[in-house]
Amino acid sequence: MTITIDNKEYDLDKLSDDAKAQITSIQFVDGELQRLNAQAAVLQTARTAYAKELSELLAKEHPGTDGLVFGS
Repeated sequence: MTITIDNKEYDLDKLSDDAKAQITSIQFVDGELQRLNAQAAVLQTARTAYAKELSELLAKEHPGTDGLVFGS
C-alpha cells in the first residue's frame, strides 16, 4: 500500500514506526476536523433558525418594526 505526501509516493511498509505514527496522528486530526466542521454546520443552521424565529416573534410583538436582524 502506498501513500502520497507532497506529491511523492511512499510504500507504507517501508516507513519507520515514527513516520507511521505521524501519519496516524494526521489521519486522526483530519477526522476530528471533519467532525467539528460538520458540528459547526449543524450549530450554524440551528442559530439561523433561532434568529429567524426571534425576528418573527418580535415583528408580531412589535408591529410596525422590522424585527431584529442577526448576522449570520
